Amino acid sequence: MARGDADAFDFLYDQVAASVFGIVRRVVRDPAQSEEVTQDVLLEVWRNAAKFDAERGSATAWVTTLAHRRAVDRVRSVQKEADRERRIATAVIPYDEVAEAVEANLERERVRRCLGSLTELQRESVTLAYYGGYTYNQVASLLGVPDGTVKTRMRDALIRLRDCLGVSE
Repeated sequence: MARGDADAFDFLYDQVAASVFGIVRRVVRDPAQSEEVTQDVLLEVWRNAAKFDAERGSATAWVTTLAHRRAVDRVRSVQKEADRERRIATAVIPYDEVAEAVEANLERERVRRCLGSLTELQRESVTLAYYGGYTYNQVASLLGVPDGTVKTRMRDALIRLRDCLGVSE
């Protein structure tokens, strides 16, 4: 066979094909894949017959060892592919933090620009209430004005901010 004798390969094939398929079938389990692996093993035997070393063992042992190794390789390959598909199927698409940061910066800039369009009294009231966390009463107390004045300033400021930001009611 090492010299390319097809008759020698036919003889070897008849001797080992069934046992190779049996070994592969026990490892791989799937009949179609077992046939593919068996074919691959026998093709490898044909191509690498010159590498066979009779001093290391019998031809049957060499062929069955190749069969077992190829079968295990196929199982591992199929398992890796299944693991890869499972990871892809269950992978959480990472949240795009850069896009969010850019968007947040743009939104902050729009709010700053719109706050800049308010009167000083309106901006002061809104800043204390929304950014300072104060209530209407506390803002009125801090600014030394009546509660009604703060409420009017805030209402007018919020209307202007809504219009500036393009927010619909």
